[in-house]
Amino acid sequence: MIGVVLADDQALVRAGFRALLDAQDDIEVLGEAANGAEAVRLAVEHRPDVVLMDIRMPVMDGLVATGAIVDDTRLGGVRVVILTTFDLDEHVFEAIRLGASGFLVKDTEPAELLRAVRAVVAGDALLSPSVTRRLIAEFAIRAKDPGRMPGLDALTDREREVMALVGHGLTNDEIAERLIVSTATARTHVSRAMVKLGARDRAQLVVFAYEAGLVRPGWLG
Repeated sequence: MIGVVLADDQALVRAGFRALLDAQDDIEVLGEAANGAEAVRLAVEHRPDVVLMDIRMPVMDGLVATGAIVDDTRLGGVRVVILTTFDLDEHVFEAIRLGASGFLVKDTEPAELLRAVRAVVAGDALLSPSVTRRLIAEFAIRAKDPGRMPGLDALTDREREVMALVGHGLTNDEIAERLIVSTATARTHVSRAMVKLGARDRAQLVVFAYEAGLVRPGWLG
């Protein structure tokens, strides 16, 4: 079973998500939080696979709560997915920099929400849709100037190339097709880059790619 904690200050939003998720044979809602502090407490108590986290909440907002969950060594297996009302929310990129595994717009289709929850548990970041790539590119370029990143020199040329493609939101299959290698080989390069840089997941590898200056919006044809 995939365990989920819902964090949103609107009861109706939580109720709608709970009804959808609990109707699935492989997903169970373990708790609901009306603010970030409750979300952190429930994450520690239940150790869910996924926390669906709103950003704007009282007491403790979703950004602070995301950072608290990611930084807690007891919660290494917990993935945070940010819920936002607008697909160009200025706080989304900061949330991903803090360790969130992706984001969903609240009015997303039910099937997409379910796919997203399962994808995050499988280790994939929610960075494939074109709107997400545009958002990450928009806020990544504003984040800070490229700088030296610990571990970057340890990457091979091919690993850097693959990291740049990940930064543009390409899947392992798309990377394999572009580089004319097998999907397994592409996946291995991605995994090695993550290990060498200490990236929590694919979403954080995207952030590293931008921050290291390996990729900038518009470079990929």
